[in-house]
Amino acid sequence: MRIEKRFMEYALEEAKKAGARGETPVGAVVMRGEEIVSRAGNEVESTRSACRHAELLALSRAAEALKTRELSDCVLYVTMEPCPMCAGACLNYRIGAVAFGAYDARCGALGSRTDILSGEFGRETPVVGGVMREECASLLTDFFKEKR
Repeated sequence: MRIEKRFMEYALEEAKKAGARGETPVGAVVMRGEEIVSRAGNEVESTRSACRHAELLALSRAAEALKTRELSDCVLYVTMEPCPMCAGACLNYRIGAVAFGAYDARCGALGSRTDILSGEFGRETPVVGGVMREECASLLTDFFKEKR
């Protein structure tokens, strides 16, 4: 599957919207070819639910839109390296590939701390990290500077 930088820009739009709502600015889109299947930004703070990460929302909305839980012909674009929970969802939804922007040295589960999609859990999934890394990382850094 080809990774397109322009699709990460859609995820960045969602991250900016999340940040404007007071959420950690993480955004995600699920693409099937040139089609945006779903998009989401974090909703953790507004819903008081740790399960409302952008990736989980985008994946579940994509499954609903496509009427399947197998997303093997889709690519998830997310502005920050997924945590273990979100990487596990990628595994369970059988996402075709993942592209992420900023690395997460603290909780990243697609190479930084661990690699859930490396095949150890029965299915290897292509992952490309660092797509628009600077833009994605600065969005997070600026948000947390303002919070402090």
